[in-house]
Amino acid sequence: MKSKMTDYELIKSYVDGNERSIELLILRHKSKVYSYISLYIRNRDLADDVFQDTFLKVVQSIRAGRYQDDGRFISWVMRIAHNLIIDHFRHEKQMGIVLNDDYEADLLNSRKLSDDNVEDVIVRRQVMRDVRSLINGLPEDQREVVIMRHYAGMSFKEIADMTGVSINTALGRMRYALINMRKIMVEKNITLSLS
Repeated sequence: MKSKMTDYELIKSYVDGNERSIELLILRHKSKVYSYISLYIRNRDLADDVFQDTFLKVVQSIRAGRYQDDGRFISWVMRIAHNLIIDHFRHEKQMGIVLNDDYEADLLNSRKLSDDNVEDVIVRRQVMRDVRSLINGLPEDQREVVIMRHYAGMSFKEIADMTGVSINTALGRMRYALINMRKIMVEKNITLSLS
């Protein structure tokens, strides 16, 4: 059964002409890659575009024989996504584009919140803003690890592979990120509670 095939086996099957193999590979990693992209790009349409561009580059690279399997397929895909995110922000900066952050509207229109009263929605929005503010207040290397771990669901090994550091360094960055977030919460008297 194809779903039990490794990433490498699916890639080999795709190269050998089985188009379904690449679909299975994309489905296997879709959630992790899309979560990572959407944390940086909060506009859903743009996040969709970057996601599609990521896997388009993946497919093109595999077809061109540029992917060499080293057991780090997802790290390679995440690196491609990361580079496309950086390209997106560089382009925005060059064009002077300012986009409206529609994340809050999406949050309010969520079915999960349909039974909540107005106060619950306001509290949840404030907690989300506070968490985002805490994460944004971290040094870049710590922020990156928090996003990859808690929002993209990456393992510390995957994070280490993608960022080019040891697992211990990735773990250390997470530890310092949590310490720094706690310090910021105390300094700014922030309490994260939905109850």
